[in-house]
Amino acid sequence: MSEILRVTHEGTDTIKRARKNLLIQEYEMFRKQGETIYDVQKRFMYIVNHLTGLGKTFATDELNINFLKSLNRTWQPKVTTIMES
Repeated sequence: MSEILRVTHEGTDTIKRARKNLLIQEYEMFRKQGETIYDVQKRFMYIVNHLTGLGKTFATDELNINFLKSLNRTWQPKVTTIMES
């Protein structure tokens, strides 16, 4: 019974692997798409939290760099300041 509930809730191993691959691709190709900084951060955290739930681990530096790289040129002075600090 518990196996049926687990598969119903989490999906099969194949489905989890497919979801993980899709989220990894979204994480690696993450870019700001005309959104507010709040919406970008919310979308980024959604991807990271779901990947963490599927067993992927991230270093804090990796997350910070990926997020800062996703910001467009108008944010470049702030990104430079943050990277230097």
